[in-house]
Amino acid sequence: MGSRARALSRRRDPGPAFGSVSPEVVEQTLIRLAAENERNLGALPAQAGSFRAARIVEFVFLLSEKWHLDQLARYQAVELLERFMIKQVEQISKCSGENAVSHGQGQGSSRSSLKDQIYDTFVLRLVSCVQLASKLSLHYNIVNSDTALKFLQSLKYSYTKQELLESELAVLKTLHFQINVSTPLAYVELLIEVLGHNGCLLPAKPLHQMCMQLLDFFYLTRDTIYDTLLKIAIDNSTPSSLQVAKFLTVKEDFMLLAVGIISTSVFILNPGHWKQVVEHLNCITGITSQSILEFSYAVLDQILGSTTPAQRYGNCGTEVPENYSS
Repeated sequence: MGSRARALSRRRDPGPAFGSVSPEVVEQTLIRLAAENERNLGALPAQAGSFRAARIVEFVFLLSEKWHLDQLARYQAVELLERFMIKQVEQISKCSGENAVSHGQGQGSSRSSLKDQIYDTFVLRLVSCVQLASKLSLHYNIVNSDTALKFLQSLKYSYTKQELLESELAVLKTLHFQINVSTPLAYVELLIEVLGHNGCLLPAKPLHQMCMQLLDFFYLTRDTIYDTLLKIAIDNSTPSSLQVAKFLTVKEDFMLLAVGIISTSVFILNPGHWKQVVEHLNCITGITSQSILEFSYAVLDQILGSTTPAQRYGNCGTEVPENYSS
């Protein structure tokens, strides 16, 4: 009965109330998110994106669905896990290197030990990240320790409640308790709000629903989409290691991701309005129309393998950005 009530509650969720926020607040929020995005891009770790592999994301999504969490919580869980695991790898690598030097061990032994430490606790940490994400959405379901332990036991893990609590605390401490950070969904919803204030005639609710479906799809096919996007940007099917490394800032750009998701959603829902929306997004974010088109092409190519903005409207004729050509 409880599960049915939670499911009904989830279906009745009206979603964001677009059009109810003043233009001044929207503008301030846009400036804040843009600045946050730039700060993140300016301090990217080399391992960024390593823990958003499709199998990991699918695990988080399925677990979130099992526990009746909303879509924001699943994105927050993925991003929490990504940030935590990168920090953990950095910390363990540093400690392993110091131990190897002090005890005269080889680097191979240290790497093997590092891999074992990460592997042994990975599912526990993943569950902790989903728990923490559930607590950030207070109007939805919070995953308590009993529920989490029951799930872990179903996978033949024998963790105690104390170990589960210690795992949550480990995530919090590693991230310095900074866990309520913006996800790509926040960027998408804000840009939909701005489009409304700018006179975009597309209904916000169906656009938002399509964006959430595409964002789910993107998270599950992220690597393939960005691989396509890189090959488009450099006009070459075999990018060099340097080009791949330079492309990391593109892969971690949440503002680009948001405009790409919105652009693709509009193309699916109402192709006739697509050019107008792309122009709006270009004016709002400064991201070029060509970059938005290429992102939509990469997403739609993965979905359909055929009808894409480039094919429908023709090539814009702009040059490949210099950042990716060297």
